[in-house]
Amino acid sequence: MGRDSDRPVPDHGLDQPNPAPLVAMRGITKRFGSVTAVTGADFDLHSGEIHALLGENGAGKTTLMNLLYGLEQPDDGTILIDGDPVSFRSAHDAIEAGIGMVHQHFQLVPRLSVAENVILGAGEGRRIRLPDLTEVAETVEELGRRYGLGVSATSLVTDLSVGEQQRVEILRALYRGARILILDEPTATLSPVEIDHLIEQLQGMAGTGTAIVMITHHLDEVMTAADRITVLRAGVNVATLPAETTSPLELARLMVGREVAMLSEVGEAEAAANRAGSTSAGVSVLTLQDLSSASEAGARGEHARDFFDVSLEVRASEIVTIAGVEGNGQAELEAVLCGLSEPASGRIHLGRADVTDAAPRELLDAGVGMIPSDRYRHGLIRGLSVAENLVYDRIDKPPYGRRLWIDPKAVAARGADLVGRFSIAVRGPSTAASTLSGGNAQKVVLARALGTDLQLLIAAQPTRGLDVGAIEFVWNQISEQRDSGVAVILITTDLNEVIALSDRCFVIYRGRLVETPLDREAIGLAMGGAGSRAEGVPAR
Repeated sequence: MGRDSDRPVPDHGLDQPNPAPLVAMRGITKRFGSVTAVTGADFDLHSGEIHALLGENGAGKTTLMNLLYGLEQPDDGTILIDGDPVSFRSAHDAIEAGIGMVHQHFQLVPRLSVAENVILGAGEGRRIRLPDLTEVAETVEELGRRYGLGVSATSLVTDLSVGEQQRVEILRALYRGARILILDEPTATLSPVEIDHLIEQLQGMAGTGTAIVMITHHLDEVMTAADRITVLRAGVNVATLPAETTSPLELARLMVGREVAMLSEVGEAEAAANRAGSTSAGVSVLTLQDLSSASEAGARGEHARDFFDVSLEVRASEIVTIAGVEGNGQAELEAVLCGLSEPASGRIHLGRADVTDAAPRELLDAGVGMIPSDRYRHGLIRGLSVAENLVYDRIDKPPYGRRLWIDPKAVAARGADLVGRFSIAVRGPSTAASTLSGGNAQKVVLARALGTDLQLLIAAQPTRGLDVGAIEFVWNQISEQRDSGVAVILITTDLNEVIALSDRCFVIYRGRLVETPLDREAIGLAMGGAGSRAEGVPAR
């Protein structure tokens, strides 16, 4: 397995005794207070290559690239571009040197056009006139044709799909003259079809000489797209190797320092057989009947992300997955299921009880565990300690407290217990939640949700942004809940996660739900809209 064999191998000078990289980072160290994020790291990037940068959460990947892009300055080490030392004081300096960066969370203004977003921030303070925008639009569309990133330059960003918005971010970097392109988690919100298209586009750009860095956790995409791979662990470069000489299992081992047995690595058929032999669905736990939402935008007739006539049943000892690309209504469905908003129509039953209008507190008391998709907005209070976060959903109940009284010893004891059980990497339960890496923040949310007896678990994007080791941990925890008799509804954009965990799968597309066979191609096509009306099996 490896990169596209039809793409010309870039001339990195690897057979020469002294190859000359386009970018050379030597002995880079970066500290944030008492924490050293990157330690003496080396990194090379050559013209015309796609270089994947891997590592666990907190390994220093994004920090290293932020240093290259001028968002941070190194404490030690040297950065060379074309062999010349550089010292970037800001991202503007890096842009002037031909470096562009596309962040995981897009930095676009939805109500502006593509052309306006491209020129935004590049005018150096001068007033942008209409003729300027016309010229910008023509240039953007020409760049789109050249690199296979076609998008209408006059369209409003709010009307574009997630994949098209990503193209705008890449086109903005290219418009500003980027010959070095850094992509932070570029496939995190894309459908499988969009991912394939993006990889083709990146390979085409590399074929013209553009140097590309992909920061990612998705090993299968790395093996398909990358020429070389660098692995960071705890801020140290532990390996740089050609993609064609390695494997996903070896990369996972390098990332976490141990063997990682991911369900997705043993093959879909074997994973499905294992699931079929280990569980047997029981009584109905959750029933949704003709559930619909209605946003304020939808009422005005604007582009909305509602869901319509959703009906399904989730039974004890099964995982029912709702897969889909972001923006198709799953976030709104999650909010209704967790009691954060009310449906416009339809009913929700937990067992025989009607919980359509139940508040989150009532659902928690009824044995519903919640892993929210936005861990920082709905799952974590960063101003509290880890221990306080682990019990804040039951802080008013013995032994932790009642009404106006809290027992700090009971809170600390519970925190210490869950920190140990869920391998949360902190100095102690009194550690501030604001200091946690993404992976450890997710473990806190997971530990709180699973640290009590449940009858239903709602897990929304439970591994978003996590490294391979943390993903394995989360998958095992969710599987254990299912095997112990809990009904699980899993909302995810990750196709590997769907295949690895699902007993049954639905795909949500433009707010409509269809049941889909547990087949990678069928699910991927449905996530992209193909077959959303005809090929799916009616939900039951």
